[in-house]
Amino acid sequence: MDKLNYTFKNSELLELAMTQSGADAAHNNERLEFLGDRVLGLTVARMLFDMFPTEPEGDLARRHSVLVSTMTLADVAKKLGIPDCLHHGHITGGRINHILANAMEAVFGAIYLDGGFEAAAAIIADLWRPLAARDAIAPKDAKSALQEFVQKNWKGKLPEYEYMAPHGASHSPVFEVRVSAMGKSATGRGASKKGASINAAGALLKKLAISNGDI
Repeated sequence: MDKLNYTFKNSELLELAMTQSGADAAHNNERLEFLGDRVLGLTVARMLFDMFPTEPEGDLARRHSVLVSTMTLADVAKKLGIPDCLHHGHITGGRINHILANAMEAVFGAIYLDGGFEAAAAIIADLWRPLAARDAIAPKDAKSALQEFVQKNWKGKLPEYEYMAPHGASHSPVFEVRVSAMGKSATGRGASKKGASINAAGALLKKLAISNGDI
């Protein structure tokens, strides 16, 4: 992973970060993921605090939520070439981005152990600052945006979410959610109920916006 711009003193940490539990149940990246998640969260929070000095807490929180989301992490992992380096077991369609996001967090945990917090924070800031700078106005998450759209265009009513039974392997379930509003519906899948509902909301929002001529 030359694109990471970091050289490990202990290469075994990177190897562990690239090992998913489906490939090795005993020695995998889950503990590094736990650590890296905290390093990422704090680093991005401080970065946003400095980049947007006049924004209130709510706007910063929405920015933070998008920047540390599964999709953002998975996108960065793909740009760094992590899919080509990852040791994994069987991956179902709904789990790919989740597994890549976990691996990305594990890499940050590995850098933290190998070089300290400042080293990990510097790598994260280099990767995430351009992402944060893309939105001049704090973004809204898909569920919030859908709710506002439906309330405005459907006499104050709210979207209705239906949570299906999870499917797939017990250790890596795939969740599915259907959301309905204004006579239309959409489904979303994800590695968690939250992720599935956000994906469903995004899909329905696009349908409704197109049908109402808003995009």
